Formats: sequence, structure tokens, C-alpha cells
Amino acid sequence: MDAKTKDLWVFIETREDGSPCNVGLELLNPGRMLADKQGGKLVGAVVGCQTEKAVKAAEEYGADQVIVVEGEAYREYSTDAYTAALYYLMEKYAPTTMLIGATSVGRDLAPRLSCRLNTGLTADCTSLDVDGETGNMAWTRPAFGGNLMATILCPDHRPQLGTVRPGVYKKQKPSGIGKPAKVIREDFAFPIKNIRTRVLERMREAAGELVNLENAEIIVSGGRGVGGPDGFQTLKNLADVLGATVGASRAAVDADWIGHSHQVGQTGKTVSPRIYIACGISGAIQHMAGMSGSDYVIAINKDPDAPIFSVADYGIVGDLFEVVPALTDEIQKARAL
Repeated sequence: MDAKTKDLWVFIETREDGSPCNVGLELLNPGRMLADKQGGKLVGAVVGCQTEKAVKAAEEYGADQVIVVEGEAYREYSTDAYTAALYYLMEKYAPTTMLIGATSVGRDLAPRLSCRLNTGLTADCTSLDVDGETGNMAWTRPAFGGNLMATILCPDHRPQLGTVRPGVYKKQKPSGIGKPAKVIREDFAFPIKNIRTRVLERMREAAGELVNLENAEIIVSGGRGVGGPDGFQTLKNLADVLGATVGASRAAVDADWIGHSHQVGQTGKTVSPRIYIACGISGAIQHMAGMSGSDYVIAINKDPDAPIFSVADYGIVGDLFEVVPALTDEIQKARAL
């Protein structure tokens, strides 16, 4: 497919009630910069049912234009209906680029859409840029088991498609008052009888409902240095006084010291809290890929040469079982004043 415009699209994923998922609004932030660099509009693509909340949010977070396909067939996500709707839109408007959140929905939708459009797909990106002259996106993602970061181009096919991990970018409303977005509603009715899958039941992991790492403002995270499941209680004590969420490295999760829903990193969740406290985490590139968006990183480790100190804003060389309780006590004293 040839691009007819220089527009950059962001897929605004919706929930069953029509409200937007965070990742689409997060992607409007880099989308604004990328669209400006390549000289096109920033467009929010919304597919769902009762989408008023999603459309309004896309406008508030900076979209120049919002294109909507709405109907009962799109109340619940299905590969058939959503692929058909987005394929119809992209064939009609032919943008040069589309960003999709690397959620369970995005990871299912994007490969199907790329095949339908006969174009490439770069999955699980952690950084984005664009060449203003050629319009080629530079998609950066972990490669070779997370041992290096690869930057991938798709110079010969359009549109360029990529999925981006939730939490890599922060939701950010543009400063000042811009022009209201132009909302275009397309009438594309996908026959419900042609949807080949149905959601029969939803079952949530109990711990997964309680762990919201992506939206946490403060995370206290533990690694191999925690020593075992009992060691996480020390971190939980600190998290409780800070109002923080407990995270973990892959090593701690693989050792069954804590559930997978707490995992931060390439094979876990990507986070961008205000404060990330890494306790007993050496700093493997796979882990740092998941927390590099943190505003401030505090590292506590006995090894002064641990790689985590290279990205830390503040570092404490010491035994976490001495440092963390002392830190917890001092915070409690300060809050009691």
C-alpha cells in the first residue's frame, strides 16, 4: 500500500464500556513529536462501542483528528472485526505510520493487520524516532534475548507498523489550548455472524488484580539479592510507608519468590514511575529496559560495580537488609512529625 499522507496514526484501544486504555493516550505523547517531524497530522483511530469517552480523551491528549468506527460488533475485541475495520480505514486514508500498544489486544491485532496490508511490523518497541526527510521510522527494541537494543527501519513498505510497550511513555496533555480535533465517523459494519471467536468467561489471576505496576508512582523492586520470598517482606514494609508498589526482577520471579505479575523488565512489565527503588538488583539489560523511563532511580546493592549504578540517580552500597529497614524507620519518623 502506498501512503497518501504523512499522517501518523495511534490506535486508541478501548475497554468494553468504551473508555480508552492508557496505552493509546500514552502513545499520543511521542506521536505528537513524530507527526510534527514528518510533517503530517496526528490521528487517533478508535474502534469500539459507545466510544464517546475515548474520542474525547484522544482530543484532550493532542490528536489533530479522530477517526471512529463504532458498533455492537466492536464491543468486545475480536481479531476478525477489528482487523477488518482498521484495514478499511487504512486503505481509505493511507497513513504513513501507525503506533499500537503492545497489550494482549495489540499483540494479536498488529501482526494480522500487517499481513493484510503487506507491510512490516516491529514489535515490543521501547523507543521511537523518525527521519524527517525520508519519513522512515526508527523502531528500537530489545534483541538477542535482551542483550542489545536494535533499531529497525522499514524503508520499502507503507504503512509502517509498530507495537510499543505500555508504560514506556507517559500520558501528557499538550500545554496550551489547541484547535479542537476533527472527528470523522466512518460507517463500517462488520457482520457479527462473521466473528469466529467468542469470549465465554473472563478469569483473572488474583495477584494480577492487585498489582498495577504500569501506573505506580513509586516502585520498590527486589532482585536476586533479596535472597528468598521472606526477603520481599522487608521491601513490602518500605513500600507500605511510601504508598508504593512492589516489583521484582526476572531472577526473583523465576525462583518463585514472588508472582509474575510483579515482574519488571523485557519479559515483564515496562514501568515509568516517579521513583524506582532497586534493591539487590544487579542491573541486567533486560531489567533496565523495563524501568529506564523512571524519573529517579535509587539503587541499593552490596556490589559497588553492579551495572544498576550506571543508571541510578542515587546509589547506596550496602546490605539491603540493613539499609531498607533503616530507610523505612526514617520515613516513618518523618511522617510522624
